[in-house]
Amino acid sequence: MRIIQVLLGSRSYAIKVGGGLLPRLGAECAQLKLGQRCAVITDANVGKHFAKVALQSLAASGFQPILITIPAGEKSKRLAVVESCFNQLAAHRLERKSFIVALGGGVVGDLAGFVAAAYLRGIPFVQVPTSLLAQVDSSVGGKTGVNLKAGKNLVGAFYQPQLVLCDLDVLKTLPKREYVSGLAEVIKYGVIYDAVLFAQLERNLAKLLQRDVATLRNVIARCCEIKAEVVGQDETEGGLRAILNFGHTIGHAIENSSGYGKYLHGEAISVGQVAAAKLSQRILGLASGDVARIEKLFVQTGLPVKVKLNATLSKKLLAAMLLDKKVSGGEVKFVLAKKIGRVEFGCKVAAEAIEQVLDDCSR
Repeated sequence: MRIIQVLLGSRSYAIKVGGGLLPRLGAECAQLKLGQRCAVITDANVGKHFAKVALQSLAASGFQPILITIPAGEKSKRLAVVESCFNQLAAHRLERKSFIVALGGGVVGDLAGFVAAAYLRGIPFVQVPTSLLAQVDSSVGGKTGVNLKAGKNLVGAFYQPQLVLCDLDVLKTLPKREYVSGLAEVIKYGVIYDAVLFAQLERNLAKLLQRDVATLRNVIARCCEIKAEVVGQDETEGGLRAILNFGHTIGHAIENSSGYGKYLHGEAISVGQVAAAKLSQRILGLASGDVARIEKLFVQTGLPVKVKLNATLSKKLLAAMLLDKKVSGGEVKFVLAKKIGRVEFGCKVAAEAIEQVLDDCSR
């Protein structure tokens, strides 16, 4: 097992990466000295595989867990589902010392974390991410939230978990499309922070696609180390943490403008990262060889690098970008790459350049 510390003073916590961790959930929570009552929030797909194990583990350690199941998919990240969770927590009399376990992928983690942040003005929660994307990215760092019709993650809070348990065994049940989608976030860490990691991904992609346990453990742990380092320096995205949004400005707009659910998050940010690489070449002089390596790695992974756009969808895409959280003073700000392993944030990009790159990335 690998253990990574997220150092945030009194809000510090551990990320544990290894096999067989879900059956130890209750014992791990007992070490945190949390209240007896707790709620496991999961979705209909994940719950079928792992809810029983989680509930049994918690009960065996003396906790009194309840199960809250939400519909699977991005469309559950909305305020109506949050309210339903609140009502179930209240009906079961969860208190301020009670806690929530987020058992699922990024949607469950984002929603359950937001529920924990707001219920009784904040109760503890534990992340048990069951998708690759959630293990390397969304479960770490304390970003919680839900979507509005106007855009993705526009309502939320920075609220840190007490613990993140990344059980490699749960990835075995992940559908291929979901697993490959998670690799988009893995590749992102190489682009923004670690050229050595990027080169390792190029060399070891076949093993990753085969879900080789040793390769996965090392890659997931490295991604978590990078995110922990960034979040430890900038918890609430006042500066450096913005680099984690590489590819997300266009990616989130693709998700929103095409209707949540058509593209998985990783698929959308795959297109977004290739577009950001091409913008980086125009604006920061990213070498054409680096652009080609980035695009090639996404293609070899099986992720999309183009999106079908017509004039109407292009307009919707640009409008969605203007509602993104990263917009400041009405200007769209991008994270752009100087070279693989080094990026700059807060880069102003003219609408004309965005339109040209979208044309390059349309099919």
